Amino acid sequence: MTAPQATEELVAPPPTEPGRLHRPARALVALVELLAAGGLVWLAFWAWPRGFSTITTVVGNGTELESTRIYGNWLGAAIGFGTLAALLVLDALRQVVLAVRARPKRAKRSAKVAGED
Repeated sequence: MTAPQATEELVAPPPTEPGRLHRPARALVALVELLAAGGLVWLAFWAWPRGFSTITTVVGNGTELESTRIYGNWLGAAIGFGTLAALLVLDALRQVVLAVRARPKRAKRSAKVAGED
């Protein structure tokens, strides 16, 4: 048996406009995301203690029984706030890298122009 003939692969045409990845305004977006992440971390620390409550019961002979009740909605909210804050910090890092990234270097013209000697 022979191997099947290779067919010409379809290639996407090159972009007609230069890419717009280097935008210094992205640093402002990163700052807003970091402020939002800070607020979410604050919310996570605010919500976590609300997930626990101590219940004290006194029985007939005077014995005190303590139990802890755990509220999953508050703990889940705190974990969700922390996770969302981590994602915002990660995206803010990406925005900063795209904001300060150097543009591609253009080919420097040599002192001699083509055709001149």
